[in-house]
Amino acid sequence: MSDTEGDVLAGVGPRLRALRRARGTTLADLAAETGLTASTLSRLENGRLRPTLEQLLPLARAHGVPLDELVAAPPTGDPRIHLRPVRRFGLTIVPLTRRAGGVQAYKVIHPPAGRASTTDLQTHEGYEWFYVLDGHVRFVLGEQDLRLGPGEAAEFDTRVPHWIGSADSRPAELLTLFGPQGERAHLSPIER
Repeated sequence: MSDTEGDVLAGVGPRLRALRRARGTTLADLAAETGLTASTLSRLENGRLRPTLEQLLPLARAHGVPLDELVAAPPTGDPRIHLRPVRRFGLTIVPLTRRAGGVQAYKVIHPPAGRASTTDLQTHEGYEWFYVLDGHVRFVLGEQDLRLGPGEAAEFDTRVPHWIGSADSRPAELLTLFGPQGERAHLSPIER
C-alpha cells in the first residue's frame, strides 16, 4: 500500500464518526441500518480496522453520501450537473441532484391548465417541499385548495392526498425537494 492510500484510509474513520454524529445516530442504530456490528463500526471509526468496500457501501447508503466522500477521493472530471429533462405524466422533470438516497432536488415544469378541472389526488411515502419559480400553481392538499405564485413555497407529508398543477393558461415552474419518509426540507423565513 502506498503512502497516499494509507493517508486516504486513515481519514475514513474520522469522516465516518463525523457523519454519524451529524445525523445524531448511535453505533447501535447504524449497525441495525447497515448490517455491520457496532463493534466493527467502532473499530472503523477509531482507525483500528481498515475499511473494505463491503463495509463502505452500506455506510455510504446509510449516510446518504457518495462513496468518494467517505474516502475523500480526489475530484474526478466535471463537477457540473448535466441537466437531462425527463417527461412523465405530462410534466417536464429536470433532476438537480446526482447522489442516490436522501433528499432529491428537481425543477418541475407543469404544463398550462387544461379545460378539464378534475384533479386526481395521489398519496405515496415521502415528504415534499416546493417553491414556485414562475407562473401560478393550484395545490390541492386534503380538503385545502390553494393558489401559489412566484416566491411562495409549501411543504407537506405526501401521505396526505394531494395534487399540484398549473393554475392558469401558462406553464408553472417549481423547484421541488423530495425526501424519503421522515426527512423534511425546511424553508427558514427571513422576515415574519
